Amino acid sequence: MSKQFSERTVLLDAHAIIHRAYHAMANADLRKRDGTPTGGLYGVCIMLLKIIEELEPDHVVACYDLPKPTFRHAAYEDYKGTRTESEEALKEQLGTSRKIFEAFSIPMYEMEGYEADDILGTLAEQIKQDPQHQVIIASGDMDTLQLVDGDQVQVYTPKKSINDTIMYNETAVVERYGFPSNRIPDYKGLAGDSSDNIKGIAGIGAKTATTLVSSFGTIENIVQAVEEDEQAVIDKGVTKRMVGLVRDNAEDALFSKELATIKCDVPVTYQAPKQSFRDGIDLARAGELFRELEFRNMMTRLRKVLGAEEDEQALLLADESKIDERELAQAKLGVYLLNPVVSDPSIDDILRYGEDFALAYQAIEEDIREQGLDFVYREIECATIDAVRAMNHTGFTVDKTKLTQLSKDFHRRIDTLEQDMYQIAGEQFNIKSTQQLSRILFEVLALPTKGLKKTPKGVISTKESELVKLQGEHAIIEMILEYRELSKLTSTYLDNILPMIANDGRLYSTFVPTGTTTGRMSSRDPNLQNIPTGGQYGTEIRSMFVPQEGYTLLSADYSQIELRMAAELSGDEKLISYFTEGRDIHSAVALEMFGEETPDNRRKAKVINFGILYGMGANALRINLGAEEHSLQDARDYLDAYFERFPTLAGYLESSKQFARDHGYTETLFKRRRYFGDINSKIPFIRAAAERMAINAPIQGTATADIIKLALRDVWDYITTNNLENEIRIIAQVHDELLFEIKSDVVDAHQQHIVSLMESVLEKYGKAIGHQPRVPLVVGAHTGGNWSEVK
Repeated sequence: MSKQFSERTVLLDAHAIIHRAYHAMANADLRKRDGTPTGGLYGVCIMLLKIIEELEPDHVVACYDLPKPTFRHAAYEDYKGTRTESEEALKEQLGTSRKIFEAFSIPMYEMEGYEADDILGTLAEQIKQDPQHQVIIASGDMDTLQLVDGDQVQVYTPKKSINDTIMYNETAVVERYGFPSNRIPDYKGLAGDSSDNIKGIAGIGAKTATTLVSSFGTIENIVQAVEEDEQAVIDKGVTKRMVGLVRDNAEDALFSKELATIKCDVPVTYQAPKQSFRDGIDLARAGELFRELEFRNMMTRLRKVLGAEEDEQALLLADESKIDERELAQAKLGVYLLNPVVSDPSIDDILRYGEDFALAYQAIEEDIREQGLDFVYREIECATIDAVRAMNHTGFTVDKTKLTQLSKDFHRRIDTLEQDMYQIAGEQFNIKSTQQLSRILFEVLALPTKGLKKTPKGVISTKESELVKLQGEHAIIEMILEYRELSKLTSTYLDNILPMIANDGRLYSTFVPTGTTTGRMSSRDPNLQNIPTGGQYGTEIRSMFVPQEGYTLLSADYSQIELRMAAELSGDEKLISYFTEGRDIHSAVALEMFGEETPDNRRKAKVINFGILYGMGANALRINLGAEEHSLQDARDYLDAYFERFPTLAGYLESSKQFARDHGYTETLFKRRRYFGDINSKIPFIRAAAERMAINAPIQGTATADIIKLALRDVWDYITTNNLENEIRIIAQVHDELLFEIKSDVVDAHQQHIVSLMESVLEKYGKAIGHQPRVPLVVGAHTGGNWSEVK
């Protein structure tokens, strides 16, 4: 922002900014590991960074409201009486916000009996006495617009979000209201202000108030005009009834104006800071606070807007190349285990624990020991660092010729589907537009709409979940579904992957051991864990992933690992017996619940088995079983019957929820934690979602995080101990599967050993933590010449 004044001071309306930030960040639900909400504080920090970058202030000052009544409450008991009491989470963040301003060396002003607006107005009035000194008021409260004065005093305020701001000078105020800034109190004196419970004149709305103020100015002038020449007022477009309201309620209007007027003579004196705002920022203190609040990368962003990259100390703290590579990797793993919400931790996340890397690393390891995370830290995460690094450096060969041909075939099929749909509709339309597609389906083709949901704008939804309900009604439905599938596959996997293939013909994805809150590994650039597995098109895409010449692909995956861990962790004797006897778990449950093992009963049992693990309620279960064939009562009966037959599992799942309520987290068999800040929320649907995750976290975390990583560790040890790096290459880890590229002439010999290592993980490491496993692990291994063949 260019300066036409020699000096610029930004006055912060602290309460209004935090309030706006708190609600703007509500959907993100930003919290610390212990569940403490920080969304409002995060918004304040973002606002400060924007102010530094966009406004380039010489000084910044914060003004606060105090919780005690003001002179307005003394004059009018119901002032702001319509406002509800601030939420506890907001109150807590208001208090903590002072630490932010202290770290930024921002002076804070407040005075009992007055609002922050009055402090802002008074300071602005004092500062603007110097005609070369500009004041910018940063606030989320539009009341402050009455303080605008030409270009010298302006208001900087968020619109829809903290990142979307607007600047008001006098011209902008007139464009918005139709009258100057100093007439805003007069406008509110007539129209009132519901947010502050200022009554105004009942019956006079915004339109009439605007007409009166823009025509006559002050309320005093309006009242005088009504008394002297009523017709002149009517000639401005004001009805006779409105004129009467002004005449009869002049005192109310003047009183409301007084309440709405910001005082600019509060007994406070502005004292200009002795140093500039930038020079006063305490980087060390700010960094410590950001780490305390667990604001990832905020320190990096602050350094950037301050242009502080050249600061040697900042470089020392932020430059990962100056830190021992393995210690850095281990520190990141430690941060992740202490707070699983922090996926792929940065150096700033590490420095939350200490002033420099050495101190932070020491503190992280101490916290790991104190929280009982030593085994999962040292024996699982740190022990697989080299294996993950090797996997990332190995890559996966892609048949580029096949990929190119698939892309052409898919695009050709997409074009054919488009033309067929245009012919059916009798016109061309945008298939990707909900509004246009909805019109074609439900107006042009007149397909039934009963039971279909609508968008917020009232248009009948064309989401896949809704279109599936129409299958069989018209051929165009199947075309749309196929078109969408092909479009997604083409853009996500074919056209996107081609430019990512390296010159050696291999695709190098990055597997991230800290990528999910459950502990499960993730994959990115591209996400190999999300390559489709089923259907004609999924099979064709997987077939383009091939081994290097002279090698064979081997897939080794755990069979029903999550259900096995549900039996293991719960100790349910009946479920354990199914696995120890080698029975098919879904067929066994089908027989137990329905009396016979038919294919349909097995399908239903499979849906119920997995639904139980994920905390699925009756309605969700009904939908997954098939809403047309099953009622809500059927689903309830199935759940009741399941828990009656497997009561120990039912008790275990309930105890997982209770443990989370009591402690704020759950633990896997190996003590990996996942935190649930919302588990005791007073909002039912938020609490229910946390409870569902709490049920599944110990099971999924043990199965697809701890066990698969221990398997990766042991297989990697086997490879390195026997110098087999050229014979066996680990190329991917996908959920419960390890994927290898093995020399074709030795694949059989290594396959048996890999399976044995993976199946013995629970027994081997269970002993290390004092757990005697009762459920056997079973690994299925398959070989092939491409990825689609190994399933």
